[in-house]
Amino acid sequence: MKIAIVHDWFAGYAGSERVVESLTNVWKDADVFVLFNLLTEEEQRIVVKDKVPITSFLQNKRSIRKNHRKYLPFFPYAIEQFDLSGYDLIISSSHAVAKGVLTNSNQLHINYCHTPIRYAWDLTHQYLNEAGLRHGLKAMAAKAILHYIRLWDIAAANRVDHFLANSKYIAARIKKTYRRDAEVIYPPVDTHLFPLQSNKEDFYLTASRLVPYKRIDLIAEAFSKMTDKKLVIIGEGPEEKKIKSKSASNIEFLGSQPREKLREYMQKAKAFVFAADEDFGIMVIEALSCGAPVIALSKGGTGETMIDNKTGVLFTEQDADQIKDAVLRFEKCSDKFIPADLNEYAKQFDRKIFERKIKDFVDEKCNEFFNY
Repeated sequence: MKIAIVHDWFAGYAGSERVVESLTNVWKDADVFVLFNLLTEEEQRIVVKDKVPITSFLQNKRSIRKNHRKYLPFFPYAIEQFDLSGYDLIISSSHAVAKGVLTNSNQLHINYCHTPIRYAWDLTHQYLNEAGLRHGLKAMAAKAILHYIRLWDIAAANRVDHFLANSKYIAARIKKTYRRDAEVIYPPVDTHLFPLQSNKEDFYLTASRLVPYKRIDLIAEAFSKMTDKKLVIIGEGPEEKKIKSKSASNIEFLGSQPREKLREYMQKAKAFVFAADEDFGIMVIEALSCGAPVIALSKGGTGETMIDNKTGVLFTEQDADQIKDAVLRFEKCSDKFIPADLNEYAKQFDRKIFERKIKDFVDEKCNEFFNY
């Protein structure tokens, strides 16, 4: 059986690329298709092994590396240009347009959905506000493009035979957006790369790209009201200057750090703080694997993977005062969180479990479809 793996694009080694890494672990002979590939040689070796990803015409655009988002209107057209007619099984990994590849009735298409396109659906107005596109000709053009993307996305969803979701939260969004059911298989976490350390130091940690929806600004605001508590922030992004300008001296910014350094801080941190309404939240599982309790929002992916008073402390709203209160509640009961127990809990999300579950799912659907 000839297999194609289709992903939106490779812009860096992040959560969705880790899923493709597992797909190429399981289906080693599959060809890999992406709109464009910006991975380093080392990252490409990890994600697709000895394969060379097949890319679209967007790969040749000179400015794709600087700002690939400006090519959004071309993404639907570009993904439809891949000729997959020679493949029996198509496995797409999509947070944008990969599920829209063209297939025929003799082909089985299974989509692992990280999220319906955020900026086209439930976060449309947030993105327009952040980009200053509420009024004027540019705003009208942006809204028209997003309207087109929504129409195309509904059509693209109908090209998928079976949906998989990376959390119950995303399964609910798939149901709301596409009126389709999705089975949940949590994404792979390399827990073995984040080993347990029981000895903790007196600081809190958060790590993320410094972009608006991650709400690092709220975490910094909360700790600026608790100057006796140290917060370390790892990450960089467009929000960095704004967050720094409003942060007290007890907050340390380390910028972007390699995985080894992030792991070291996770192992030593008193607790990991997370305020994003995230699809899943791989980083909180990595922190647990290191033995660090998690103080997190009780919504989105973390709302279903984190357990209040077992894996840490949860707060209900993206609000600085709620984060502050959660930290203070944590300090009153911090001794109850045993690092070894947190590490053991994290193992249920290990990469090997993901790979076994997705292989079993695909095998079952192939048996049904091809009458094997």
